[in-house]
Amino acid sequence: MASPIASYYSGKNVLITGATGFMGKVLVEKLLRSCPNVRSLYVLVRPKAGQSMQERVKDMMKCKLFDRVREDDPDFYQKIVPISSELTQPGLAISPQDAQKLASCINVVFHCAATIRFDEPLKHALQLNVIATQQLLTLALQMPNLEAFIHVSTAYANCNRRQIDEVIYPPPVEPKKLIDSLEWMDDSIVRDITPRLIGDRPNTYTYTKALAECVVQQASSKINIGIIRPSIVGASWQEPFPGWIDNFNGPSGVFIAAGKGILRTMRANNDAVADLIPVDVVINLTLAAGWYTAVQKPKTALVYNCTTGGINPFHWGEIEHHVMSTFKRNPLEQAFRRPNANITSNYLINQYWILVSHKFPALIYDLFLRLSGQKPQMMRIFNRLHKAIGLLEYFSSQEWEWNSENVTMLMGQLSPEDRKNFNFDVRQLNWPEYIENYCIGTKKYVLNEDMSDIPAARQHLRKLRNIRYTFNTVLLVFIWRVFIARSQMARNIWYFVVSLCFKFLSYFRASSTLTN
Repeated sequence: MASPIASYYSGKNVLITGATGFMGKVLVEKLLRSCPNVRSLYVLVRPKAGQSMQERVKDMMKCKLFDRVREDDPDFYQKIVPISSELTQPGLAISPQDAQKLASCINVVFHCAATIRFDEPLKHALQLNVIATQQLLTLALQMPNLEAFIHVSTAYANCNRRQIDEVIYPPPVEPKKLIDSLEWMDDSIVRDITPRLIGDRPNTYTYTKALAECVVQQASSKINIGIIRPSIVGASWQEPFPGWIDNFNGPSGVFIAAGKGILRTMRANNDAVADLIPVDVVINLTLAAGWYTAVQKPKTALVYNCTTGGINPFHWGEIEHHVMSTFKRNPLEQAFRRPNANITSNYLINQYWILVSHKFPALIYDLFLRLSGQKPQMMRIFNRLHKAIGLLEYFSSQEWEWNSENVTMLMGQLSPEDRKNFNFDVRQLNWPEYIENYCIGTKKYVLNEDMSDIPAARQHLRKLRNIRYTFNTVLLVFIWRVFIARSQMARNIWYFVVSLCFKFLSYFRASSTLTN
């Protein structure tokens, strides 16, 4: 059976922002593999120091992610057209020639570019997430052949609400007024007033993404627009292969830290829903929304809450269990300690374990490094880890309810072939299997560890276990001997315990003799 979605993208010119990022790469790969007759993919790329945009795209194409595409079409890279761009510059720093070329040929725009740093200074977050979106829309308005503009937002853009529907809510402030006001302000002044500006939102990321949705809505009367709101985007579920991930962002860094034995405690609500969404689910929904927006031309911009909590919930406590069990079966190489992380919602208990299981071991290890002539690093690693986890606490300690009627509607519009090829039905997601593949994916694709080295990694964990048992035993005996030497009561308790053990052993031996 023919795929209506693949047929639609056949012969189309597509513009993608954020193509070198995590989601952007998966979007490029999926388009090339599942819509092989797409004409060209124009990707906005920022030249980096010492590396041209062509070199950046070439390096991206070498990624294992594109192995399946490479097998089907070794010349697939010829469909990718890099366009030099810089989101922080006026007009996105696109040359007049490139702007004219894009305006004349683009049929679909996927706007994935954004800063996802939670602690980004407000001015910079506003530039990347709001002003850049405005300028891209200005360019899109000059495209006579444009059929759909799909904006990737976040499910947490309105996290100050508990019930979030598939609508664009009134912005916390008029974007233009804020942009004009901050333009003349010194960075130090903006930093001081940021907490009051973002109000009950946890960070500048969610705040500016809410403003960006308002900017997109203002153009919806002139352009066919769709908005995708994914929750916490994680490793791939099925495509192009299970568990693909290429970064330390979000839960990936937490999983790796737990697998390495560095992370031992995290503040979260065990019973709260962990609204994780696989990246391939988000991309399949994005492509389906692009097709539907272009073909059906909805009168208003449709919002799609791409989440799992209301459909197939999974909780933080369950994630902790499956992450730990996976890394004990498939350990990471050269672990600092055996994987044994615990989640608690109690602030004081969490602080106690941070002191005992994080800071104290880090101080001892750094002291050892100093004595051996090496540069201390463990305390610095733990400080970075605590900062990253602190930014996630807001999302791991509570939960939201997202309406997903538009997602359900869109699923009903798909043909049987497209439901298979562009699957975003999270009811089919098996969480334990997904978490195991996710953890193994961090090992294989982020840390580049070989699965054949697992026996050696298990041997290393056994060595760490023996060291721990030995250390605890020596420490216990040492402390107890100090108490015995200084306290008559401690000596009496010690002799009583030894006597009790001796009597128990004597009784057990006598019982065994009588039985025989």
